[in-house]
Amino acid sequence: MKELLTGNEAVARGIGLARVEVVSAYPITPQTSVVEEVAKLCAAGKLKTRYIRIESEHSSMACTAAASMTGVRAFTATSSQGLAYMHEMLHWASGSRLPIVMVNVNRALGAPWNLWSDHSDSLSQRDTGWLQLYCHTNQECLDTLIQAFRLAETVLLPVMIVMDGFILSHTMEPVDVPRPEDVDAFLPPYEARYRLDPREPHVFNILADSRDFMRMRRQAHEDMNRAVELLEDIELEFQNTFSRSYGVLEAYLTEDAEVVLVGLGATCGTVKDVVDELRRQGFKAGLVRIRMFRPFPARKLREILLNQKKVAVLDQAVSMGAGGTLSQEVKQALFDDPHFRTREAPLVFSFITGLGGLDITPEMLERIFKETIHASGPQEEPCWMED
Repeated sequence: MKELLTGNEAVARGIGLARVEVVSAYPITPQTSVVEEVAKLCAAGKLKTRYIRIESEHSSMACTAAASMTGVRAFTATSSQGLAYMHEMLHWASGSRLPIVMVNVNRALGAPWNLWSDHSDSLSQRDTGWLQLYCHTNQECLDTLIQAFRLAETVLLPVMIVMDGFILSHTMEPVDVPRPEDVDAFLPPYEARYRLDPREPHVFNILADSRDFMRMRRQAHEDMNRAVELLEDIELEFQNTFSRSYGVLEAYLTEDAEVVLVGLGATCGTVKDVVDELRRQGFKAGLVRIRMFRPFPARKLREILLNQKKVAVLDQAVSMGAGGTLSQEVKQALFDDPHFRTREAPLVFSFITGLGGLDITPEMLERIFKETIHASGPQEEPCWMED
Protein backbone atom coordinates (compact mmCIF):
# COMPACT_ATOMS: atom_id res chain seq x y z
CA MET A 1 0.00 0.00 0.00
CA LYS A 2 1.33 3.44 -0.92
CA GLU A 3 1.74 6.05 1.85
CA LEU A 4 3.30 9.50 2.08
CA LEU A 5 6.34 9.02 4.32
CA THR A 6 9.50 10.90 5.18
CA GLY A 7 12.74 8.98 4.81
CA ASN A 8 12.99 8.59 8.59
CA GLU A 9 9.41 7.28 8.79
CA ALA A 10 10.14 4.84 5.96
CA VAL A 11 13.13 3.51 7.92
CA ALA A 12 10.96 3.09 11.03
CA ARG A 13 8.42 1.11 8.97
CA GLY A 14 11.27 -1.05 7.69
CA ILE A 15 12.40 -1.83 11.24
CA GLY A 16 8.94 -3.22 11.97
CA LEU A 17 8.73 -5.17 8.73
CA ALA A 18 12.20 -6.67 9.32
CA ARG A 19 11.04 -7.76 12.79
CA VAL A 20 14.06 -6.16 14.46
CA GLU A 21 14.29 -7.46 18.03
CA VAL A 22 16.51 -4.78 19.64
CA VAL A 23 16.88 -1.06 18.82
CA SER A 24 19.35 0.97 20.84
CA ALA A 25 19.97 4.57 19.84
CA TYR A 26 20.77 8.08 21.00
CA PRO A 27 19.01 11.04 19.34
CA ILE A 28 20.87 13.46 17.08
CA THR A 29 19.61 15.78 14.34
CA PRO A 30 18.58 14.81 11.64
CA GLN A 31 18.31 11.16 12.72
CA THR A 32 16.13 11.80 15.80
CA SER A 33 12.75 11.18 14.19
CA VAL A 34 13.80 7.62 13.23
CA VAL A 35 14.08 6.57 16.86
CA GLU A 36 11.15 8.79 17.92
CA GLU A 37 8.93 6.96 15.44
CA VAL A 38 10.23 3.56 16.65
CA ALA A 39 9.61 4.57 20.28
CA LYS A 40 6.04 5.64 19.43
CA LEU A 41 5.32 2.36 17.64
CA CYS A 42 6.75 0.38 20.59
CA ALA A 43 4.75 2.40 23.13
CA ALA A 44 1.56 1.82 21.13
CA GLY A 45 2.22 -1.91 21.05
CA LYS A 46 2.51 -1.90 17.25
CA LEU A 47 6.16 -2.97 17.27
CA LYS A 48 7.46 -5.98 19.20
CA THR A 49 10.94 -4.56 19.57
CA ARG A 50 13.02 -4.07 22.73
CA TYR A 51 13.81 -0.32 22.61
CA ILE A 52 16.78 0.64 24.79
CA ARG A 53 17.48 4.27 25.66
CA ILE A 54 21.16 4.92 26.10
CA GLU A 55 23.42 7.79 27.20
CA SER A 56 25.65 8.22 24.11
CA GLU A 57 26.34 6.95 20.61
CA HIS A 58 29.41 5.01 21.77
CA SER A 59 27.24 3.18 24.28
CA SER A 60 24.52 2.78 21.67
CA MET A 61 26.81 0.81 19.36
CA ALA A 62 28.20 -1.17 22.32
CA CYS A 63 24.64 -2.08 23.34
CA THR A 64 23.64 -2.96 19.76
CA ALA A 65 26.74 -5.14 19.34
CA ALA A 66 26.06 -6.93 22.64
CA ALA A 67 22.48 -7.60 21.56
CA SER A 68 23.68 -8.94 18.20
CA MET A 69 26.11 -11.27 19.97
CA THR A 70 23.19 -12.94 21.73
CA GLY A 71 21.81 -13.85 18.31
CA VAL A 72 18.99 -11.32 17.92
CA ARG A 73 18.37 -8.96 14.99
CA ALA A 74 19.70 -5.55 16.11
CA PHE A 75 19.53 -2.02 14.69
CA THR A 76 20.65 1.50 15.47
CA ALA A 77 20.73 4.90 13.76
CA THR A 78 22.85 8.01 14.04
CA SER A 79 24.32 11.05 12.26
CA SER A 80 27.49 13.10 12.01
CA GLN A 81 29.27 13.58 15.37
CA GLY A 82 27.33 10.61 16.72
CA LEU A 83 28.81 8.35 14.02
CA ALA A 84 32.26 9.79 14.74
CA TYR A 85 31.74 9.05 18.46
CA MET A 86 30.94 5.42 17.54
CA HIS A 87 34.18 5.01 15.59
CA GLU A 88 35.91 2.64 18.03
CA MET A 89 32.84 0.42 18.33
CA LEU A 90 32.35 0.28 14.54
CA HIS A 91 35.63 -1.66 14.37
CA TRP A 92 34.53 -3.97 17.20
CA ALA A 93 31.24 -4.71 15.45
CA SER A 94 32.83 -5.57 12.11
CA GLY A 95 35.77 -7.44 13.69
CA SER A 96 33.26 -9.53 15.66
CA ARG A 97 31.41 -10.29 12.37
CA LEU A 98 28.09 -9.01 13.73
CA PRO A 99 25.23 -8.56 11.21
CA ILE A 100 24.06 -5.21 12.61
CA VAL A 101 22.22 -2.78 10.36
CA MET A 102 22.56 0.95 11.04
CA VAL A 103 21.12 3.99 9.28
CA ASN A 104 23.36 7.04 9.10
CA VAL A 105 21.46 10.19 8.18
CA ASN A 106 24.16 12.34 6.59
CA ARG A 107 25.14 15.58 8.30
CA ALA A 108 28.39 17.53 8.01
CA LEU A 109 31.05 16.97 10.68
CA GLY A 110 32.05 19.99 12.81
CA ALA A 111 33.76 22.22 13.55
CA PRO A 112 32.16 24.64 12.94
CA TRP A 113 28.70 23.32 13.89
CA ASN A 114 26.49 22.54 10.92
CA LEU A 115 23.16 20.70 10.70
CA TRP A 116 22.98 20.09 6.97
CA SER A 117 23.86 17.19 4.73
CA ASP A 118 27.15 16.25 3.14
CA HIS A 119 28.96 12.89 3.01
CA SER A 120 31.88 13.67 5.32
CA ASP A 121 30.51 11.63 8.25
CA SER A 122 29.87 8.34 6.42
CA LEU A 123 32.86 8.50 4.08
CA SER A 124 35.21 9.13 7.01
CA GLN A 125 34.19 5.65 8.25
CA ARG A 126 34.93 3.86 4.97
CA ASP A 127 37.77 1.76 6.48
CA THR A 128 35.90 0.43 9.53
CA GLY A 129 34.83 -2.85 7.91
CA TRP A 130 31.18 -1.85 7.38
CA LEU A 131 29.37 -2.24 4.09
CA GLN A 132 27.92 1.10 2.94
CA LEU A 133 24.77 1.49 0.80
CA TYR A 134 23.68 4.99 -0.35
CA CYS A 135 19.99 5.67 -1.07
CA HIS A 136 18.42 8.31 -3.31
CA THR A 137 14.66 7.96 -2.55
CA ASN A 138 12.56 7.18 0.52
CA GLN A 139 11.32 4.00 -1.18
CA GLU A 140 14.90 2.90 -1.58
CA CYS A 141 15.56 3.62 2.13
CA LEU A 142 12.79 1.22 3.20
CA ASP A 143 13.68 -1.46 0.65
CA THR A 144 17.39 -1.24 1.40
CA LEU A 145 16.79 -1.77 5.10
CA ILE A 146 15.03 -5.06 4.36
CA GLN A 147 17.72 -6.13 1.89
CA ALA A 148 20.50 -5.06 4.27
CA PHE A 149 19.53 -7.57 6.95
CA ARG A 150 19.59 -10.39 4.35
CA LEU A 151 23.00 -9.24 3.18
CA ALA A 152 24.47 -8.71 6.66
CA GLU A 153 23.23 -12.07 7.96
CA THR A 154 24.62 -13.86 4.90
CA VAL A 155 28.09 -12.31 4.83
CA LEU A 156 28.29 -11.75 8.61
CA LEU A 157 29.39 -8.14 8.38
CA PRO A 158 27.54 -5.00 9.51
CA VAL A 159 25.79 -2.75 6.98
CA MET A 160 25.48 1.04 7.10
CA ILE A 161 22.56 2.49 5.13
CA VAL A 162 23.28 6.10 4.20
CA MET A 163 20.64 8.73 3.42
CA ASP A 164 20.98 12.49 2.93
CA GLY A 165 19.85 14.50 5.94
CA PHE A 166 16.68 16.58 5.43
CA ILE A 167 16.69 15.96 1.65
CA LEU A 168 15.38 12.44 2.37
CA SER A 169 15.03 12.25 6.15
CA HIS A 170 12.43 15.04 6.47
CA THR A 171 10.90 15.16 2.99
CA MET A 172 7.72 13.20 2.19
CA GLU A 173 7.48 10.96 -0.85
CA PRO A 174 5.05 8.20 -1.89
CA VAL A 175 6.37 4.91 -0.52
CA ASP A 176 5.00 1.49 -1.35
CA VAL A 177 4.99 -0.28 2.03
CA PRO A 178 5.25 -4.05 1.46
CA ARG A 179 2.92 -6.55 3.07
CA PRO A 180 4.39 -8.07 6.26
CA GLU A 181 3.81 -11.62 5.03
CA ASP A 182 5.82 -10.90 1.86
CA VAL A 183 8.70 -9.48 3.92
CA ASP A 184 8.56 -12.49 6.27
CA ALA A 185 8.96 -14.81 3.28
CA PHE A 186 11.87 -12.74 1.92
CA LEU A 187 13.58 -12.20 5.29
CA PRO A 188 13.17 -15.22 7.60
CA PRO A 189 14.14 -14.99 11.31
CA TYR A 190 17.87 -14.67 11.96
CA GLU A 191 19.53 -17.87 13.13
CA ALA A 192 22.97 -17.04 14.56
CA ARG A 193 25.70 -19.64 14.10
CA TYR A 194 27.29 -18.62 17.42
CA ARG A 195 25.74 -16.60 20.21
CA LEU A 196 26.31 -15.58 23.82
CA ASP A 197 24.41 -18.29 25.65
CA PRO A 198 25.24 -19.55 29.14
CA ARG A 199 23.77 -22.94 28.19
CA GLU A 200 26.32 -23.32 25.38
CA PRO A 201 29.50 -21.38 26.29
CA HIS A 202 31.93 -20.07 23.66
CA VAL A 203 34.87 -17.67 23.90
CA PHE A 204 34.54 -14.45 21.85
CA ASN A 205 37.26 -11.95 20.91
CA ILE A 206 40.08 -13.71 22.73
CA LEU A 207 43.58 -12.19 22.34
CA ALA A 208 44.71 -13.27 18.85
CA ASP A 209 48.33 -13.69 17.83
CA SER A 210 49.58 -11.90 14.72
CA ARG A 211 49.03 -14.80 12.35
CA ASP A 212 45.44 -15.42 13.47
CA PHE A 213 44.71 -11.68 13.47
CA MET A 214 45.94 -11.30 9.89
CA ARG A 215 43.96 -14.35 8.73
CA MET A 216 40.80 -12.91 10.27
CA ARG A 217 41.31 -9.57 8.52
CA ARG A 218 41.93 -11.28 5.18
CA GLN A 219 38.84 -13.44 5.59
CA ALA A 220 36.71 -10.38 6.40
CA HIS A 221 38.14 -8.55 3.35
CA GLU A 222 37.38 -11.48 1.05
CA ASP A 223 33.88 -11.89 2.48
CA MET A 224 33.19 -8.19 2.03
CA ASN A 225 34.21 -8.41 -1.62
CA ARG A 226 31.71 -11.27 -2.05
CA ALA A 227 28.97 -8.87 -1.02
CA VAL A 228 28.83 -7.30 -4.51
CA GLU A 229 27.55 -10.52 -6.08
CA LEU A 230 25.52 -11.42 -2.99
CA LEU A 231 23.60 -8.15 -3.15
CA GLU A 232 22.86 -8.77 -6.83
CA ASP A 233 21.45 -12.20 -5.97
CA ILE A 234 19.37 -10.70 -3.15
CA GLU A 235 18.18 -7.94 -5.51
CA LEU A 236 17.03 -10.52 -8.05
CA GLU A 237 14.87 -12.24 -5.44
CA PHE A 238 13.63 -8.88 -4.17
CA GLN A 239 12.67 -7.89 -7.73
CA ASN A 240 10.70 -11.11 -8.16
CA THR A 241 8.80 -10.51 -4.91
CA PHE A 242 8.33 -6.73 -4.83
CA SER A 243 8.89 -5.68 -8.50
CA ARG A 244 11.66 -3.22 -7.58
CA SER A 245 15.46 -3.36 -7.71
CA TYR A 246 18.34 -0.90 -7.59
CA GLY A 247 21.63 -2.71 -8.31
CA VAL A 248 25.02 -2.03 -6.78
CA LEU A 249 25.23 0.96 -9.12
CA GLU A 250 22.86 2.60 -11.57
CA ALA A 251 23.86 3.67 -15.08
CA TYR A 252 21.63 6.33 -16.69
CA LEU A 253 22.08 7.13 -20.40
CA THR A 254 25.77 6.22 -20.36
CA GLU A 255 26.06 4.11 -23.53
CA ASP A 256 26.56 6.99 -25.98
CA ALA A 257 27.59 9.68 -23.46
CA GLU A 258 30.38 12.20 -24.16
CA VAL A 259 30.68 12.83 -20.44
CA VAL A 260 29.49 10.82 -17.44
CA LEU A 261 29.00 12.18 -13.93
CA VAL A 262 29.57 9.81 -11.00
CA GLY A 263 27.79 10.58 -7.72
CA LEU A 264 26.20 9.27 -4.52
CA GLY A 265 22.84 9.71 -2.83
CA ALA A 266 19.79 11.90 -3.29
CA THR A 267 21.45 14.52 -5.51
CA CYS A 268 21.57 11.95 -8.30
CA GLY A 269 17.82 12.49 -8.82
CA THR A 270 18.54 16.12 -9.76
CA VAL A 271 21.44 14.97 -11.93
CA LYS A 272 19.04 12.82 -13.99
CA ASP A 273 16.90 15.90 -14.72
CA VAL A 274 20.03 17.81 -15.78
CA VAL A 275 21.12 14.92 -18.02
CA ASP A 276 17.71 15.02 -19.73
CA GLU A 277 17.93 18.80 -20.21
CA LEU A 278 21.47 18.62 -21.61
CA ARG A 279 20.40 15.97 -24.09
CA ARG A 280 17.60 18.30 -25.26
CA GLN A 281 20.36 20.87 -25.84
CA GLY A 282 22.39 18.37 -27.87
CA PHE A 283 24.97 17.35 -25.21
CA LYS A 284 25.34 13.61 -24.68
CA ALA A 285 25.51 13.45 -20.87
CA GLY A 286 25.11 10.43 -18.57
CA LEU A 287 25.13 9.44 -14.91
CA VAL A 288 26.48 6.62 -12.78
CA ARG A 289 24.99 6.53 -9.30
CA ILE A 290 27.09 4.47 -6.90
CA ARG A 291 24.74 2.71 -4.50
CA MET A 292 27.22 0.30 -2.91
CA PHE A 293 30.28 2.25 -1.78
CA ARG A 294 31.76 -0.52 0.41
CA PRO A 295 32.74 -2.87 -1.03
CA PHE A 296 33.43 -0.54 -3.95
CA PRO A 297 32.07 -2.10 -7.18
CA ALA A 298 35.26 -1.32 -9.11
CA ARG A 299 34.92 -3.94 -11.84
CA LYS A 300 31.35 -2.96 -12.65
CA LEU A 301 32.27 0.73 -12.74
CA ARG A 302 35.18 0.00 -15.11
CA GLU A 303 32.83 -1.86 -17.46
CA ILE A 304 30.64 1.25 -17.75
CA LEU A 305 33.44 3.82 -17.97
CA LEU A 306 35.65 1.72 -20.28
CA ASN A 307 34.78 3.64 -23.43
CA GLN A 308 34.29 7.09 -21.89
CA LYS A 309 36.63 9.99 -22.62
CA LYS A 310 35.76 12.20 -19.65
CA VAL A 311 34.28 11.51 -16.22
CA ALA A 312 33.13 14.17 -13.73
CA VAL A 313 32.89 13.17 -10.07
CA LEU A 314 30.54 14.94 -7.65
CA ASP A 315 32.50 14.99 -4.39
CA GLN A 316 30.38 15.82 -1.34
CA ALA A 317 33.27 15.09 1.03
CA VAL A 318 36.94 16.04 0.90
CA SER A 319 40.04 14.33 2.27
CA MET A 320 42.13 17.32 3.27
CA GLY A 321 45.43 17.31 1.44
CA ALA A 322 44.34 14.59 -1.00
CA GLY A 323 41.14 15.82 -2.71
CA GLY A 324 37.57 14.60 -3.18
CA THR A 325 36.94 11.28 -1.43
CA LEU A 326 34.72 9.72 -4.10
CA SER A 327 37.00 10.78 -6.97
CA GLN A 328 39.90 8.97 -5.28
CA GLU A 329 37.84 5.77 -5.29
CA VAL A 330 36.86 6.24 -8.94
CA LYS A 331 40.46 6.83 -10.02
CA GLN A 332 41.66 3.76 -8.12
CA ALA A 333 38.94 1.65 -9.71
CA LEU A 334 40.02 2.78 -13.19
CA PHE A 335 43.74 2.20 -12.69
CA ASP A 336 43.66 -0.85 -10.41
CA ASP A 337 43.05 -3.47 -13.09
CA PRO A 338 46.02 -4.88 -15.08
CA HIS A 339 43.94 -5.38 -18.22
CA PHE A 340 42.47 -1.90 -18.11
CA ARG A 341 45.93 -0.26 -17.97
CA THR A 342 46.54 -1.20 -21.58
CA ARG A 343 43.63 0.97 -22.67
CA GLU A 344 43.25 4.72 -22.63
CA ALA A 345 41.68 5.62 -19.30
CA PRO A 346 39.17 8.48 -19.22
CA LEU A 347 40.14 11.83 -17.76
CA VAL A 348 38.63 12.18 -14.28
CA PHE A 349 37.55 15.63 -13.05
CA SER A 350 36.72 16.20 -9.37
CA PHE A 351 34.11 18.81 -8.41
CA ILE A 352 33.91 19.41 -4.66
CA THR A 353 30.57 20.90 -3.65
CA GLY A 354 27.56 20.53 -1.35
CA LEU A 355 29.71 20.68 1.80
CA GLY A 356 27.73 21.68 4.88
CA GLY A 357 24.50 21.39 2.90
CA LEU A 358 25.39 23.92 0.19
CA ASP A 359 22.66 23.72 -2.47
CA ILE A 360 23.67 21.67 -5.49
CA THR A 361 21.45 23.33 -8.07
CA PRO A 362 20.58 22.19 -11.61
CA GLU A 363 22.49 25.24 -12.91
CA MET A 364 25.61 24.18 -11.00
CA LEU A 365 25.34 20.60 -12.28
CA GLU A 366 24.90 21.84 -15.86
CA ARG A 367 28.06 23.93 -15.46
CA ILE A 368 29.96 20.87 -14.15
CA PHE A 369 28.95 18.85 -17.22
CA LYS A 370 29.84 21.64 -19.67
CA GLU A 371 33.18 22.48 -18.02
CA THR A 372 34.10 18.81 -18.23
CA ILE A 373 33.03 18.52 -21.88
CA HIS A 374 35.04 21.62 -22.86
CA ALA A 375 38.15 20.79 -20.79
CA SER A 376 41.18 20.56 -23.08
CA GLY A 377 43.40 18.50 -20.74
CA PRO A 378 43.72 16.82 -17.34
CA GLN A 379 42.61 18.67 -14.22
CA GLU A 380 45.55 19.73 -12.02
CA GLU A 381 43.50 20.45 -8.89
CA PRO A 382 39.90 19.65 -7.82
CA CYS A 383 37.39 22.34 -8.72
CA TRP A 384 35.55 23.83 -5.72
CA MET A 385 32.00 24.78 -6.76
CA GLU A 386 30.66 27.28 -4.22
CA ASP A 387 27.70 28.73 -6.15
